[in-house]
Amino acid sequence: MITADLVVTNLVELVTCEPTLGDGPLGVIRDGALAAAEGRIVWIGAAADLARDVTLGPSGRRLDGRGRVALPGFVDSHTHLCFAGSREEEYAMRAGGASYQEIAAAGGGILSTVRATRAASVDELVALTRPRLRTVLAHGTTTVEVKSGYGLTTADELKMLEAIRWLGQAQPVEVHATFCGAHEVAPEYRDRTDDYVDLVVHEMLPAVAERGLARYVDVFCEEGVFSVKQSRRILEAGARVGLRAKFHADEFVALGGAELAAQVGALSADHLLRARLDGVAAMAKAGVTATLLPGTAFFLGLPYAPARSFLETGVRVALASDFNPGSSMGPNLPLVMTMAVSQMKMTPEDALLGITLHAAHAMGLEAELGSLRPGKQCDVVLADVPNWRYLSYHYGVNHVSRVIKRGRVVWAR
Repeated sequence: MITADLVVTNLVELVTCEPTLGDGPLGVIRDGALAAAEGRIVWIGAAADLARDVTLGPSGRRLDGRGRVALPGFVDSHTHLCFAGSREEEYAMRAGGASYQEIAAAGGGILSTVRATRAASVDELVALTRPRLRTVLAHGTTTVEVKSGYGLTTADELKMLEAIRWLGQAQPVEVHATFCGAHEVAPEYRDRTDDYVDLVVHEMLPAVAERGLARYVDVFCEEGVFSVKQSRRILEAGARVGLRAKFHADEFVALGGAELAAQVGALSADHLLRARLDGVAAMAKAGVTATLLPGTAFFLGLPYAPARSFLETGVRVALASDFNPGSSMGPNLPLVMTMAVSQMKMTPEDALLGITLHAAHAMGLEAELGSLRPGKQCDVVLADVPNWRYLSYHYGVNHVSRVIKRGRVVWAR
């Protein structure tokens, strides 16, 4: 008998995202159950077999699913959740016809958030970001990547990363930090981009690595920001200090970011609105995940990434929110799924994998997260829907009723 400290039963569907454990590509078990011990799944299967295989320890908890659907905790692999200030006025400017680039040229955009974030303390950044993490948790996100990139000085980038680290210790959402000091060229280095790259490579990256403040390195590889050559230099410098690459690529111009991701063996290339298909095919061959951010295209009124064409290359496709103050002020991953199905022609199965197992791959965490099988973290979302497809089909509603992180209920409606 397996001894558990948490048992979840009475589930109309248990979606494992492990095809060998159930029906179809999502491994769905009808009338399923799962058991966990010390934060990890120890048993999963049909509820009728639970009593035969599992005993609940003396201080264990039996959670009645009440006929709900259980899914893996959602993974958001691309966010900018930590920032100060607000940019709702830019939202109105875009409605009047201003482009993202025109707003930036007028002093708005990323540099607007940089000014506000530089003026904030670590404590203020923590206080501003905690409610955002509560919101993503309420929508089923149990693991999130959070980038720096609104400091653009060594001290301010370290300040952001300190705040992100503190947040990872102070609330239940699992937080992984990305150093994104090359999010934009600092205003002090206008027209001296190579000098700013020198600062990132020789000062910022060593300081981040010395303090162990980040897991990943990111660069905005885009026309008018950082060239492919400059981006390669930053990503390779990050690799030398142990940071895995996952970066902004080919969002507005087909610059060659997808090809660069394949060449440097990145975990993911993100955005890819303008990526060339041969570049995406190279990513597929290199095992790089394509992380698509439909909320950004929706918010900015841009054409969506051609996800169906990408999938035909064999590339693994993840979905993320890109939660940020300028181009995607939204935390709701099930709504991102709806956009992926309705606007990018992904199947509902592809979309759900995009915010679970494939998103875990985009963070190099697939051994721990993204699906439900023995040995993995017990990160579970209970949704009050008749079947898993309703999660994105009935949109604009938060269907999440319970969130379990590492075997503990951390949010309940």
